[in-house]
Parts: sequence; structure tokens; C-alpha cells
Amino acid sequence: MELAFERRGAGPPLVLLHGIGHHWQAWLPVLDRLAAERDVIAVDFPGFGVSPPLPPGSPYTAESLADAIESFCAMLGLDTPHVAGNSLGGYVALELAARGAVRSATALSPAGFWSRGELAYARAVLRAARASARAAGASARTAPPERALAAARSPLGRLLGAGVMVAHPSRLSAEALLAAVQALGDAPGFDDTLDSFEWMMPPGPPKAPITIAWGEHDRLLLRRQAVRAARWSGRRVKLLRGCGHLPMSDDPELVAKVLLEGSG
Repeated sequence: MELAFERRGAGPPLVLLHGIGHHWQAWLPVLDRLAAERDVIAVDFPGFGVSPPLPPGSPYTAESLADAIESFCAMLGLDTPHVAGNSLGGYVALELAARGAVRSATALSPAGFWSRGELAYARAVLRAARASARAAGASARTAPPERALAAARSPLGRLLGAGVMVAHPSRLSAEALLAAVQALGDAPGFDDTLDSFEWMMPPGPPKAPITIAWGEHDRLLLRRQAVRAARWSGRRVKLLRGCGHLPMSDDPELVAKVLLEGSG
């Protein structure tokens, strides 16, 4: 299916997948660093960012999103590209590796390795963030209200708006924060995708090389979930020191290094 995307650079293709409620712009801090060595394609999942939703009646699950990414890659003529993802995108990257549909997969704090209690916590945090985004009235379809702009520009506003997702809210620009809030509030695929987490199990064994990395200060998918990811993969999980759930904003150099190594 046709999806919104940004493409930069030259070299082996690397497809970037965002987390639930986010958009391709989550990768902007690392995009040009990666584009110096890769043909980078950052894409909006269906029902997120400005990509159209899935057809009526189609379920929003990690598997259906992986199907959409496979179709998208085929439309672009990408034959088994490298793929990297964060959170939900990390799970989808591992799912594509399990299908043998990619050359390699790098997953940053991937979803799916939680306990029942950790899942309940993550879902509650995400629902609260969605409600807050909608209450702020920030929408990509209209000019953001002055109160939303003022909050995004203040250090306290960035801390309250992004403190769960990033370890260093001060490194997140007001424009990036406001755009992320807009994407979260607008996403038509958010609720059904979040509901599908209730039945999410770790993907099958990978048929391609994988790399898993976890933010040292991840406050959404807690760092101890990396232990389960390591047991599932049989591989050591890299620790992203000083980073939170969205490490691209916390340490672009480190994340770019991990993604380039993973897709090497």
C-alpha cells in the first residue's frame, strides 16, 4: 500500500520504523548521519503520521503492519532491505526478520518482551499520553493553540510532555515535541493497535541477523525487559547509555552507530 515516507542518501537500503503514536520524523536526529552511508527510507505506518489508515475491517496488529511494510518495500523495489525500528517498530523489524523478508533487523527497545504488569503499565502511560495530546488541542490539521506552543517551548513543558519517552527532554526541540504530540493525538490507528498489544507474543525465530539495543533509562518499556529479549534472541542486548525510550533524540551519534553496525 502507499505510505508516507522520507528518503535520503545512497547505499544499501535501510527502512526505519517508528513506535506507536509516532511518525517518521522520530528519526530526524539520525537521518542525515545514516544517509551518509545508507539509502534511508523512514516511513509512517498505516494509520499513523500522514499515511492513510488500513482498509475498513482490517485489524491493526504488529503482523498487519509488517504486511503493509512488506508491500511498501515491494512497491519501491526494495529486495530484502535492512530494517530498523523503535518500540512497536522494533517489534515489526523483528517480525520481518522472522519472516526472512529483510537482510538484517535492528530493534531499539522493541515491544513484546513485557510481563503482564509491565504491559498494563505501558498501556496506561500511552493512553494517558494520547488523552493529554488530544486535550492540548494540538492537531496537524490546524494551527496549534498558543498554550501548546508555550508549553513546548518551556523546559518544564518539555519535561512533562516528553520525560517518560526521553532521558534528556532539553535536547528535544519545541518543534519536534509539538509535532510528536500532534501525531499522537491524530493517529487513527492508535487505539486498535494499542488494544492488540494484549495478545502480542514475541516473534518467531529470526531468519536474518538481528541487533537489539535498549535505553539505559527507558521509562516506558523498562530496561529489565532487555533480559527477556536476550533470552529470546540468544544474543547480548546492547545498552544505550544515557538514553530513554526514544534514543534517537537522546544520543543521535550512538544510535546512528548502532544502526550502521546492525545493517553492515
